[in-house]
Parts: sequence; C-alpha cells; structure tokens
Amino acid sequence: MKIRKFKFGNIVNNIPLNYKFFLIYFVGVLLPIMIINLVFLDRITDLIKSREQQNLEISLERARKDIQDFIEGGVAVSYALSTDKNLYEMLDRTYKDPLDFYDTFNEQLRDRMSSYMPVNNQIQQISVFTSNHSIVSGGNYHILNPKQLESDWYKQTLADKSRLFVTAYRLAETTNESSTAPYLSVIEKMDNYESFSTYEKLLRIDLDLSKIYDYIVREKDYLRLSLINEQNQIIMSADSGYQRGKIPYPVFELPDDKNQEDVHVVPIGSAKYIKGWRIVGVTEGERISQAILEMRVYAGILASTVTLLTSIFIYIMLRSYNYRVKRLSRHMHKVTNEKFDLIQIDEGRDEIGGLIQNFNMMTSRMNSLINDVYKLEIQKKNLEMERVRAELNFLQSQMNPHFLFNTLNAILVVCTKNNYSDVTDIIKSLSRLLRRLLSWKEDLVSLQEEMTFIEMYLKIEKFRFRDKFEYQFELDEQSLQYKIPKLSMQPLVENSCKHGLQTVEGLGIIKVKTSVRDARLHITISDNGKGMEESLLKEIMFSVRNEGPSETNIGIRNVYRRLELYYEDQVRFDISSSPNQGTVVSFDIPLRLLERIN
Repeated sequence: MKIRKFKFGNIVNNIPLNYKFFLIYFVGVLLPIMIINLVFLDRITDLIKSREQQNLEISLERARKDIQDFIEGGVAVSYALSTDKNLYEMLDRTYKDPLDFYDTFNEQLRDRMSSYMPVNNQIQQISVFTSNHSIVSGGNYHILNPKQLESDWYKQTLADKSRLFVTAYRLAETTNESSTAPYLSVIEKMDNYESFSTYEKLLRIDLDLSKIYDYIVREKDYLRLSLINEQNQIIMSADSGYQRGKIPYPVFELPDDKNQEDVHVVPIGSAKYIKGWRIVGVTEGERISQAILEMRVYAGILASTVTLLTSIFIYIMLRSYNYRVKRLSRHMHKVTNEKFDLIQIDEGRDEIGGLIQNFNMMTSRMNSLINDVYKLEIQKKNLEMERVRAELNFLQSQMNPHFLFNTLNAILVVCTKNNYSDVTDIIKSLSRLLRRLLSWKEDLVSLQEEMTFIEMYLKIEKFRFRDKFEYQFELDEQSLQYKIPKLSMQPLVENSCKHGLQTVEGLGIIKVKTSVRDARLHITISDNGKGMEESLLKEIMFSVRNEGPSETNIGIRNVYRRLELYYEDQVRFDISSSPNQGTVVSFDIPLRLLERIN
C-alpha cells in the first residue's frame, strides 16, 4: 500500500479561491490589526495607568509640600516669638494699673505681633495667653480666664508634653456661641527663660484654613484629599471642607467602593510637632477609567477606519483577480465541451491579463486548427467521392476492354492489308495507351513514364488535327527521375488540346516543360490557343479551389486536389491566360517531398 506523504502545499492548493482570499484577508490583514490593536490598547492602558499613577504621586506630593510649608511658616513665627526675651519680660511684669500696661503696650507690644502678618499670609491670628491678670485682654494678648481654661485647645496643651505642637480644635464663635468654628493652630509653651517664669505663658498661632482647603480642592481632579491628624480624625477634606457648627471631627474610614490600592497616604513631615499628621488621597477611579475609555474609543475608531480602508482596498484588488480567474475557469470548462468562446473582458496588463490573452490566442488557434482538420477531412472525402464518381463515369462510358482490343486488332489487320500506314500507327498508339492506362496500378509514377503517356496521347491528337497541330517537349534530364501522381499532367494537356486549339487559326502548338530549380520541380503546359477573359479565369480558379461538387473543369480540379492531397499546402498551382494569347498552366513541388527512381 502506497503511503502518501503529507505536504502543506497540497492542502493549500486544495482550498477554493474564495476561501484563499478570505484567509489572506483574515490572517494577513484583519488578524494582525486586531492583535496589534489589542497589544496597543494593553500597552497604552499600562502607560495611562503609569502616567496617572505618576500624576497622583505628583498631586499628593504637591499638596503635602504646600501644607507642610504652610504649617512650617506658622512654626517659624512661633520660634521667633518664643525666643523674644523682651516679650517674655513684658509679659512677666506686674503692672500697677491698666494705664501702666497701655504705656508699655503702646511702646513695646502693639506692633510686635502684627509685623509677622504681611510676610506670613497663612497666619490668621497670633495670640499670647498668660496668667498675668495685670495685663488688659485685647488684640493679641489675652488672660487665661475660666473660659479659656475649659477650651479644647488648652486641654490639649495640658495633655501634650511637648513644648510645641500642632492641633485642630473647635471654638465657639464670637457672634454665635452656640456654633463652633474649626481651628488649626501652632501652640507653643513659652518657658524658654526661667527668669521670666512667674506667670504661665502660651503662644497660639491660628492658621488660615481656607488656604489649606484651597490646596486640597486644587487636587480634586486627581485625588480626594483629606488632612488627617494623629488621632485619625479628618480635619479637612475636599468633600466636607471646614464645616462650622458643633460637628465632631469624623474618623477616617476607607470608602465602601474603594480598596486599599485606591488609597494613597503620605506623612506631612518628620518633625515631632506634626508627627502622625498625614494626607490621605483617595483615587478618583473615574478619571483613569475615563482616560482608558477615551483611549479605547480612539483606538477602536482608528482600527475600524484602517480595517475599513484596507478591506475596501483588498476587496478591489482581490475582486480583480477573482472575477477574471472565474471567467477564465468557466471558459476553460467550455473548451472541454468544444465551445471555443473568447473571454470578452478588459483583461488588464498583469499576470492574469497575460494568461487571459494567451488563453484567447490558444482558443483561437485551437478553433482554427480544428476547423482546418475538419476542412481537410471534408476535402479528402470530396476528393474520394469525385474520384469514385470519375471512375464510375469512366467505366460506364467504356466498352468491355477485351471487346475494345479485339475490335482495334481487327481494324489494325484491315488497315495493314490496305496499306493505311497513318491509321495503323494511330491504332497502335491508342492500343498501347489503353493498355498502359489499364496496367497502371501505382499511384506515383516517374515523370519519364508520365511524359511517355502524354506523348502517345499527343500522337493521337496530332493525327486528329493533322498539320494544324504541333507539340514540343523541353525536359530537364534531372527532373525525369522524380515521381509524381499519375495523370497529373495528361488532363492539363488534354484541356489545352480540347479548349485551347480547336478554334485557333494557323498552327497550334502545345509545349510541355519540366525543370529543377530553387529546390523545386517545375512543370509547365502552355498553348497558343484562344486564351480566356480574366473573369472566366477567376471563375475557373474559384471552381478549382472550391470544395463543393462541380460538373465543370473536373480534370483540372482533380489534378489540383490530388496534388494538394499529396503535398498539402506545399504545392503551388497557377493558371495564367489572356484572350488570343494562349494559356499557361503550371505547378511546382518541393523536391524534399518527392520520391526518386531507385
């Protein structure tokens, strides 16, 4: 059992053309576009996430730095005031009366605090609190009264062991004590100088919360920021802001719709006074999702446009091939059914167009060759029928050969006894001619034999015309060795005698000429008879070359058809004639097609 080897080419060759084009489009165009688009989207998505992550980090760091600088500005002012020895001295002094304090206030204390405000615009208020009851409360200087002692900020001061800290708290508003306002302050215990420690002194720098809120809101496009203190309380956020009223600071909790990856935390700084303070940013997931969605929509539109344009282009290109190949296939199938229709389309100049042109040329040639073969077969059949018809006519017009020869012998005896020498020679020639005609079995005879037969025939004709008729032979010795179809010349000589010389006045001459030149055998039979008009000559030539049956010019037609049958289109046959100038019938045959006498 023969095992067939697996060949990928065989599988490809067995795929129909439509499916091949579809596979070319799908594998070569659509699939790469889809893969590239998916890889591109995946890569772009990663880049967008990476970029957004960087933006988040930048946003968070920017807010952290601004809030840190904001707080550090208040701390710097606090450091400056807490080291002011003159301020300690004036706050630790016991004044005799309010007038004594106002004098000192006007001289030393009035502008001491306000000088820091223009430079540090983040500071809302600078206040100094003391247990020295000899000063008058007002402006930036206040006595620690019972209300202050019960306030949140003072309690946080007592609870905190640090000299300096940052705290958030609420205080009753001056206009509406039932409502509270949020505060963020830098509080420092003024105990740097032991010599001025008679009274308790506290420095409180209130920071402007609106500016911190502006920092937080500024980043809302990237993050929802919240300022968280060390107790995990939300001091301020983009959602809540800094609300008034008796609202406690809420504890920060992760939103339900977020996971830990969506939360970004960064400490405000490493200083002890803001230890535990941090900024928490919750990712605005819609931003990243929107950016990714926009990119996907853009990539989808781009991929769809490229796919559509390439699809249209490939459809036009492949349709040009597919349509013409199908037309070619259908016409090739018609050829198998012997229908040789040409492909009537604009074939183009590419390979398929060349193939269609070659197919049309091949189909035309095949059709022509088949027609030629049919015609040749018809010619052969017509020649055979004409030959049979001629033989039947000949046999029907002849007497029994034995009876004819017996009769000729009886006439010959009578003529000999009566000394009719001319008649005796003619009867002998006629007898030999008839015997030769009946004894010829070969289709091809030498030119020498054909000339002998013609000579016997012309002797009879000369007896008929007497002194009005002569014949001449110009024979090339080399030509006499070639064989030609028998009776190829005799009908032509007979036509010259029968039609050319009957009505001629004067001496009628028939010339028979043979020669070898230019590798061809040339044979010419001419007479000086009445000739013929050009119209009659054209009619005879048409009758000779016409394939249909005809009752005229049978002898010339038989000669022409037999020569054409033997030598196809290699023989050249011609008749030329003019009125009263005679007629010349000639034919020539290539020597390579002729047999020679052994």
